[in-house]
Amino acid sequence: MKIQSLIENKRVRTITPQDSVKHLVECLNTFHIGALVVSSNGKSIDGIVSERDVVRALPGKFDMIEDLYVRDIMTVDVYTCTPDSTVAEMMELMTSRRIRHVPVLDERGDLISILSIGDVVKHHVSEILLEIQALKDYVASGN
Repeated sequence: MKIQSLIENKRVRTITPQDSVKHLVECLNTFHIGALVVSSNGKSIDGIVSERDVVRALPGKFDMIEDLYVRDIMTVDVYTCTPDSTVAEMMELMTSRRIRHVPVLDERGDLISILSIGDVVKHHVSEILLEIQALKDYVASGN
């Protein structure tokens, strides 16, 4: 199955590299999300920043949180996909690279959505449940 079906009507939130870490944490909390794409213009990707990045950046710097910016803690090497990428490909990428969020780009390379590990797992569980039901129906029919 293609990623396109998982991202329909899914909004991607962005933050700029110049935003403070304090603002970042407020956004993650307000929107109940685990990551924001870092973008200066809302289309290109400068990086990605997640809860994990915040947690890794703060030890020894709690007193400096007011002076930390997204650019200081963001991940700049971002793995991306397209709407034509498959769920299986994303499961492999997310598992092998130990990442939980993958921005989705259109054919021009512009940001259009974001895929989370939760999206992938939810789809995978749905597929398994459908398979189980099909097997139950098959067994019940006596074929």
